[in-house]
Amino acid sequence: MSLATKLFGTYSQRQIKKLNAVADYVDELGEKYKAMSNAELQAVTPALKARLAAGETLEGILPDAFAAIREAADRVLGKRPFRVQILGGIVLHQGRIAEMKTGEGKTLVATLPAYLNALTGEGVHIVTVNDYLARVGAEEMGRVYEFMGLTTGLVVHGQSNEEKHAAYNADITYGTNNEFGFDYLRDNMVIYKSQMVQRGHVFAIVDEVDSILIDEARTPLIISGMGDTATDLYQRTETLVRSMKKFVIKELDQKESHDDINADYIVDEKANNAILTPRGAKKAEAFFGVENFTDAENATLAHHVNQAIKAHGCMKRDVDYVVNENGVMIVDSFTGRLMPGRRYSDGLHQAIEAKEGVQVQKENKTLATITFQNYFRMYRKLSGMTGTALTEENEFREIYSLDVVEIPTNRPMIRKDQNDVVYRSIDGKYKAIVEQVKECHEKGQPVLVGTVSIDKSEELSKRLRNAGIPHTVLNAKYHAKEAEIVAQAGKFGAVTISTNMAGRGTDILLGGNPEFMAKAEMRSKGYSEEAILNCTGVADTEDEEILEARRTFGELVKRFKEEIAPEAKKVCEAGGLFILGTERHESRRIDNQLRGRAGRQGDPGESRFFLSMEDDLMRLFGTDRLQGIVSALKMPEDMPIDAKILSGAIEGAQKRIEDSNFKRRRYVLSYDDVMNQQRNIIYGQRQDVLNGEDISGTIQKMILSNVEEIVLGFTQSDDAHEWELDALRAHFMGLLTNEDDFRYTEDELKHMKRDRIVDELCERAMASYGEKEKLFGTETFREVERAILLRNVDTAWMEHIDIMDDLKGNVGLQAYAQRDPINEFRIQGANLFDDMVSDIRQKTVRTILSVVPREQPIRRVQVANPITAGLDSGEGRKKTVVKRASTTVVKDASATGRNDPCPCGSGKKYKNCCMRKNEG
Repeated sequence: MSLATKLFGTYSQRQIKKLNAVADYVDELGEKYKAMSNAELQAVTPALKARLAAGETLEGILPDAFAAIREAADRVLGKRPFRVQILGGIVLHQGRIAEMKTGEGKTLVATLPAYLNALTGEGVHIVTVNDYLARVGAEEMGRVYEFMGLTTGLVVHGQSNEEKHAAYNADITYGTNNEFGFDYLRDNMVIYKSQMVQRGHVFAIVDEVDSILIDEARTPLIISGMGDTATDLYQRTETLVRSMKKFVIKELDQKESHDDINADYIVDEKANNAILTPRGAKKAEAFFGVENFTDAENATLAHHVNQAIKAHGCMKRDVDYVVNENGVMIVDSFTGRLMPGRRYSDGLHQAIEAKEGVQVQKENKTLATITFQNYFRMYRKLSGMTGTALTEENEFREIYSLDVVEIPTNRPMIRKDQNDVVYRSIDGKYKAIVEQVKECHEKGQPVLVGTVSIDKSEELSKRLRNAGIPHTVLNAKYHAKEAEIVAQAGKFGAVTISTNMAGRGTDILLGGNPEFMAKAEMRSKGYSEEAILNCTGVADTEDEEILEARRTFGELVKRFKEEIAPEAKKVCEAGGLFILGTERHESRRIDNQLRGRAGRQGDPGESRFFLSMEDDLMRLFGTDRLQGIVSALKMPEDMPIDAKILSGAIEGAQKRIEDSNFKRRRYVLSYDDVMNQQRNIIYGQRQDVLNGEDISGTIQKMILSNVEEIVLGFTQSDDAHEWELDALRAHFMGLLTNEDDFRYTEDELKHMKRDRIVDELCERAMASYGEKEKLFGTETFREVERAILLRNVDTAWMEHIDIMDDLKGNVGLQAYAQRDPINEFRIQGANLFDDMVSDIRQKTVRTILSVVPREQPIRRVQVANPITAGLDSGEGRKKTVVKRASTTVVKDASATGRNDPCPCGSGKKYKNCCMRKNEG
């Protein structure tokens, strides 16, 4: 600790000191609101709204709002926010991150700023990591908001547009980060404003903010539509790779030659990547019958083989994914939860499906995409809460402009965090873990064992079974039971094996959780899931089953609380919950989260991590000096090494990985920042159309600009004799020109001015436009303009996403030429965007000038229907072929896009080469 910190306190302590005066005032108002009747307390909401309407600020009414909702929570839930929770609420309202330890009641804290900010009528979003927590928050805290006259909405996957629209129109809306992000993307794909569900991004409170804004920010949200059918190339490639031999290496040295390795591909564990060896390339050439596997025309084959060797070499079953009745399901590496609806990108998911022998799904086309960083930066005010944020404070500040304030605990933390113990081998570590669990179990101390993957949790489960220790396993395979299992992990003598942070957000109460026990009892009594779901509600209902369920639930909770009390005392006497970590995670924050499951609200508890030198973190990221120390000690595998010797090395390895992950996330964001500027322009243009604005002025400018652009394209030379007047005539034939146009004598060409042609064609175009408006009628023609522009914008934007994605893959090569890839992406991306805008303009103008009334009126059409929402699902795109100078790839011109390389092999874009001749 520095001298300045000793003298003046930490940053958080200084911030809390400033907020104490506001918290004191809220405390002072407590007696005033406690003395009110229910009707008087409920009347506070309209009174506060009136004060806002009269010009007061949210800060001005904060003490009254906090005191009122605090009293409401006490009356409705029997939970009165502590003073530290008031401080946390103030931090959230200020648009900051409140770091509060596990069990400090963050869900209740959110009610304070949510109620205050909802009084503006603009809506508050409370973001959670899964549907279960969103539902629980909306139901339980919704009772408090409802009591105070505010409405609560819940956004979950599978709802209809009408249900989502109603949820977003509520004063306070609960939902997951994925669903909020996907709804934003879907809103920018609809064709009528009435189909949009969100109403703006004003204030968001993000629960488990580190998980959502850090861990899940590595890959973008992607909405996909139907693409090409899956080819048999995946199966053929799988047959090839199964016959290949792999060589696993800790870290690939790019300076060394690997030509002499007796293997077909090398797996680099540290980089989590796989590369073909020259021997493997020759085997692939023989298998597919091609001469040179690295030629540009074999790019698709090379891509499939690279993904197949990655599927075999890097992607582990029951670690990275599981296989169940739904096929291949991704496992979140940080939470251990299944990620339904998400797919690995670029054909990797299909390669895994082929590897596992399940049906290879169709390839999809990316329709819309955004990173979590750019989605959440849209909010006017953003805040978050978690038990662990300080280790990532720099990233929160740099990316989101959020600072972290550590909120003191309500009761002193008395958990004992023991030093790590390190063993030479994994087997020695497992033996020690079993002995530790056995020791705790014999005295009745509950144990929560944290593992990093499904296969390791199952290996440990097998060892505990062999030792005769009863236990419960919680991992991604039992996702549906997650909350129920974790809730009872504090019972006397309980042993629970949990994948990483599964069950995060669920309180582990010593002795057991009476509410979960009551619901389990109700299931055994035959109550329906709907009745159990509504048994904690307060909404008016005449459903006798729900009313009966509420009475039964209340009685059971009371009974179980009485039963739990003596057991909770026994657990405390046994030492409280013991947290046993079986490996250090690559992020210190995840380790802190695991420790935080014990010692809630002043409860006793204990934590210890058991490590081995064969753990992935130690093996891949530990230093040579660390390995040397352990080898020199020559200790038996079942004898622990004093972790003090190794603690600095362990923390150093974690910091290196954290820095590497931060760079990756920043890298992803740097690319998406370029796309975000373009996305905002396109979505803004769409919004003008959806709002029903008169876009005739925009269309007329498009017509004039397009005519000028086309004329300039065909008359580039200063010598009029070199102008391509025949091609110009052909381009506008039937729209603005006829067979007699632009047929000049030698003398006329000498005096011909380019501007004269532009003016003449612009005059014809505007006359034609005016005739179309008379033909359709002004009102109808305005809607025709909107329908045509919307279709062209959507079509071009979806194609542009693919082109930009290809560009992102290609600009990485610029690093070899000492150029900054991101800067190249920015420059080339701007050029591609200009090309897209030009393409939209040209197609819109041609359609507007050629459209005629017909029996079926022109209506808006959705260009593509979303079928998949996930973090990674753009695998349907065809890779851009990077042509080599010595190779000419000839393809059908009719299938060539205007921005594709010209089929003639000139190296120019098609639109700048043969397009006009072919169209003519």
